[in-house]
Amino acid sequence: MIRSPLNPAFGAPGIEPRWTRSDKEAIVSAYSASSPVWAALSAGVVNEVYSPSIDTPQIRDLQYLITDGETFFHDERRDTITETTRLSGDALGFRVVNRDPGGRYVLEKQIIAAPHAACLLMQTTLSVTSEWKGRIRLFALLAPHLNLHGYGNSGRVETVGERIVLTAHRDENWLAMDCSAKFVRASCGYVGESDGWTDLAHNRQMDWEFDSASDGNIALMAEIDITRTSEFCLAVSFHQNRHGALVTLAESLAIPFEDHKQRFLAQWQRACLKRANELTAQSLDGGRLLRNSHNLLLAHEDKNCHGAMIASLSIPWGEAKGDEDPGGYHLVWTRDLFNSATGLMAAGETATPFRALIYLASSQLTDGGFYQNFWIDGQPYWKGIQLDEVAFPIMLAWKLRNAGALQQFDPWPMVKAAAGYLVRHGPATPQERWEENSGYSPSTLAAHISGLVCASDFAREHGETALADCFIQHADFLEQHLEGWTVTRHGTIHPEVQRHFIRLLPIELTNPGCSEDPDTAEICIKNRAMDVQNKFPAREVVDGGFLELVRYGVRAADDPLIVASLKVVDRVLKVITPQGPCWRRYSHDGYGQRADGGPFVGTGQGRAWPLLTGERAHYELAAGHDVSELVRAIEQFAGSNGMLPEQIWDQPDLPEAHMKSGYPTGSSMPLMWAHAEYLKLLRSLHDGRIFDRIDEVYDRYARGDSKRRLYEIWSFKRQPKCVIHDTTLRILAHEAFRLHWSNDNWQSIHETESSSPGLNIHFVDIEPKSLGQESIVFTFWWSVAQRWEDDDFSVSVAHRS
Repeated sequence: MIRSPLNPAFGAPGIEPRWTRSDKEAIVSAYSASSPVWAALSAGVVNEVYSPSIDTPQIRDLQYLITDGETFFHDERRDTITETTRLSGDALGFRVVNRDPGGRYVLEKQIIAAPHAACLLMQTTLSVTSEWKGRIRLFALLAPHLNLHGYGNSGRVETVGERIVLTAHRDENWLAMDCSAKFVRASCGYVGESDGWTDLAHNRQMDWEFDSASDGNIALMAEIDITRTSEFCLAVSFHQNRHGALVTLAESLAIPFEDHKQRFLAQWQRACLKRANELTAQSLDGGRLLRNSHNLLLAHEDKNCHGAMIASLSIPWGEAKGDEDPGGYHLVWTRDLFNSATGLMAAGETATPFRALIYLASSQLTDGGFYQNFWIDGQPYWKGIQLDEVAFPIMLAWKLRNAGALQQFDPWPMVKAAAGYLVRHGPATPQERWEENSGYSPSTLAAHISGLVCASDFAREHGETALADCFIQHADFLEQHLEGWTVTRHGTIHPEVQRHFIRLLPIELTNPGCSEDPDTAEICIKNRAMDVQNKFPAREVVDGGFLELVRYGVRAADDPLIVASLKVVDRVLKVITPQGPCWRRYSHDGYGQRADGGPFVGTGQGRAWPLLTGERAHYELAAGHDVSELVRAIEQFAGSNGMLPEQIWDQPDLPEAHMKSGYPTGSSMPLMWAHAEYLKLLRSLHDGRIFDRIDEVYDRYARGDSKRRLYEIWSFKRQPKCVIHDTTLRILAHEAFRLHWSNDNWQSIHETESSSPGLNIHFVDIEPKSLGQESIVFTFWWSVAQRWEDDDFSVSVAHRS
């Protein structure tokens, strides 16, 4: 029965809403696709429950409040001693035990998702000492943040049959909460003004019983009848309408929790890691993190839009985030999805990576590119362009093809379009993998080169030899310019190393003729405070991104430049923690917990990333070194429940800010990229070689097995001023043209029609070596538009010194 509100809450709209800390202790999810619910646990309580899709959090938190009505008032998150363990095996269901420091009570919760419904179940046992029996009162408190927003929520106390049920809705999103022990009474209120927590905190009594709170930041609270039983099931259901939420809730509570649990555990047992035994031998923790990483990666796939895998079920520094920033890490990044998929492949899985490839192919833009990140339905959140994120789907298709896992799906149209995009829109990337700067990045170039080599292989397989040649020639061009773009000759960081890789050569994308000198360029570092330096010489800013060149096979592990660059990186980025070595992203990084332990709020200080310990371990393996110290460190960073954080606190303990050396900051946990990196590391150890290595790339570049022409490419995006005489000069454009050119300052004129392998790629090749002159001047006749280009252009010819 829906009653008209008789006693609405006061204090609308409530205080400004916030999310919660992002360092989760566990992720709860059923394996079944018919259970579209995901929940995070931290500090002993449920928070950030997602439904019906994995990118849509619907509640901020759900916890119990405990009081005797006279002498004390506790909320679980702040006032109990908590311990979280698994229900059974490696299933993503957990037992949380919260103890009163005063010894009066113990709350034990078994938390699962209903195995075949959009409902979160929390089987609860309240144990009270004999002295306090009959005096303790228990309340359930839920803070809806429906459809990613704290504001705009409306709640009601409803009567369904003879039961009190709490509901909340925002737009087409509904939730409902009930309890097998029944609610004695309930209230809705505005957070910080008239909500249940504020009510109980005032005098330890529930004085308010509001039956509605509309259009605000609200909380729902109900007192649970524990006079007849100390064991009960609390349930929260989700649906696109009120009726569906109530039906789901009633059906879920009608089935005994033990039946739900047995089905839940059986599902996860069927999903257990098939290659656990062979990879466990490479771990140092008995395979604990291996199995949990596998299951977490499976759980981060959406259950309706198959193949869509998000970066993390978390909102970095959520305690400082409100409605103005609906994004978190619960979005799809092509880079993270690629790593998650290949991480599962390393563990022997191909079904989920296959779905991921189809999802990516369906998410590709019409020009062949991909958004920086996007929601499950393909709508962009950030619209930046990162060229490595265009290359990764090609590489995933290549790996799945080689694994014989493509079934009847032909990825060639996606591969072809993405490779065309890379040729047309490179060589500089608008953003590198840390999403902050444009230019030439060793890590982006590693993926760019590798993606084009894979695309060339696909093209040759499909009989498109002109495209195959175009892609491989463009990859050669990029590889030949690697050191010129990303290596300083006058390094100042390490006294013994003057020549080393830098993080990035910044490029002004709107200036096609800008300098490409790493020794004179300056880079602006994002996320640093306004009152500190944010511009530095590019040669003084380093990261470990060049290790991706070894990962994919562009450079050998024993390349002297790689070895020298590691000395520089270790001097400024390596951190020794109680768990083991870890590395920061790059010099002067501002993305991380502040120096005082406070959350990142646009500025901060970059901390050490366990992911980067995994990247270093891959390199050390390729170099033939022992990596046991690094494997152990990663496993230690994962903590008792096997969750790898994005960042760890890399300074001495800061108790007042709850920061402990080697333990998670408030950034994000679990980070799927890090879990995938660990799986790939174990597989690499098992195989004795880097799992991600692409043999065609390694043979062509690291081993140098093939003879290759030298290329310089001129385009309207990049206009080099000089070409070496023994290098082919390729004039590249996006539409057909006739090149009108001269090698004697227009004394004689040559006309050359452009060639095209397709994909709006058109070019003319000139061989300076055969001309014997010092410069080439040219302009364009555009064949389709039937017009001349307004300007003349020139490229000087130099001899190799």
